[in-house]
Amino acid sequence: MPQYLHLAPGYSCCRGTFPSWERKLQPQPIREIGIPSCPRPSSQSSAPPMGRIDKAYPTVCGHTGPVLDIDWCPHNDEVIASGSEDCTVMVWQIPENGLVSPLTEPVVVLEGHTKRVGIITWHPTARNVLLSAGCDNVVLIWNVGTAEELYRLDTLHPDLIYNVSWNHNGSLFCTACKDKSVRIIDPRRGTLVAEREKAHEGARPMRAIFLADGKVFTTGFSRMSERQLALWDPENLEEPMALQELDSSNGALLPFYDPDTSVVYVCGKGDSSIRYFEITDEPPYIHFLNTFTSKEPQRGMGSMPKRGLEVSKCEIARFYKLHERKCEPIVMTVPRKSDLFQDDLYPDTAGPEAALEAEEWVSGQDADPILISLREAYVPSKQRDLKISRRNLLPDSRLASSSRPGASTSAATTTDASPSGSLTGTGEAGKLEEVMQELRALRALVKEQGERISHLEEQLGRMENGDA
Repeated sequence: MPQYLHLAPGYSCCRGTFPSWERKLQPQPIREIGIPSCPRPSSQSSAPPMGRIDKAYPTVCGHTGPVLDIDWCPHNDEVIASGSEDCTVMVWQIPENGLVSPLTEPVVVLEGHTKRVGIITWHPTARNVLLSAGCDNVVLIWNVGTAEELYRLDTLHPDLIYNVSWNHNGSLFCTACKDKSVRIIDPRRGTLVAEREKAHEGARPMRAIFLADGKVFTTGFSRMSERQLALWDPENLEEPMALQELDSSNGALLPFYDPDTSVVYVCGKGDSSIRYFEITDEPPYIHFLNTFTSKEPQRGMGSMPKRGLEVSKCEIARFYKLHERKCEPIVMTVPRKSDLFQDDLYPDTAGPEAALEAEEWVSGQDADPILISLREAYVPSKQRDLKISRRNLLPDSRLASSSRPGASTSAATTTDASPSGSLTGTGEAGKLEEVMQELRALRALVKEQGERISHLEEQLGRMENGDA
């Protein structure tokens, strides 16, 4: 079982078979990671190249136990978080041009779990807010920017947590638990907003995700081990709004939700198909659309964020299917004769800019994701480095003698950051003067050209009037 993250071109592949969590792959948005010679592509980049990855390919290797889950930061395409059997969460900054050598030093180490960490998920709208959950049945929420534990929820789950999903603005999250219950939780108050016991009566793992309109979509098993889909209204969890039985296969169903088109893609470990359904406000609410089938079963599946799709080719989804020895892109497109931008396929989608800072979210503020248009080739702004500024709650002598990995990592980051600021400050005056001189020259040129244009317009007017 791997104790590292293997970042292959365009996607990351670090997991095999784990009995407790049947997790998704985590394709990295937009960029191709690990090929220094490749330029940084735009949001319209094509699917990553296929082929065998060299065994000597650089890895991210800092955990002392197997890596169980990873999640790319939605607000910084170069930051990834990982959870491991060593009970730690690590956050990594991938170099802008990819890895040229193994990355062994995380930006920060977050320690708080007493058992292995199997779930990692970033807040959808608040910068640097990260959620982790593990076999200790505890949910922790961190401020990665200060390496602080913001909230500890250790009394709400009596058994293993299968998955966690934030709602649209990150004010709530829902969980699916081994005790067959689906819970909706307010993390800042630490309270249970709603709970449905035996959402699916089968003993095998289930999943729960929030939809854009606030409803909850679940997958699970019936008492007779038939796989099920269900849609729930959080205001009334007594009965599902819709319940569908699919088949009697034994692989847990993983849902992938596209909030822009209200389509849920469902695939199961060991299946060779992907089913997709549209969720509407009218009965029967869950509408079957189609099934993609292939010959080989999948060991895992991941999806590319909307910003990384080929808009010019009407690509609406791209999945990465994990085989025994390879990872295969699966592209889904909608045939259109026109080459024009398809507004109905690409409404404004969530962009990489955070709507809130961590401190604002902690204070009680909520905000929807900041949307961007995919009409033009979207080029994200330069990613800013993740800086850790741990608050010094101890005297300097105690802090210096601390042996915690997180403290040493953060201290190194802080000491690296402060000298750079003093060095760059000395040359700022010279650079400012250069900019001011160039600005004055441009203003003079604009004025001169404006006078020239006015003179030519007067001359043209005289010629048209026959005065010339």
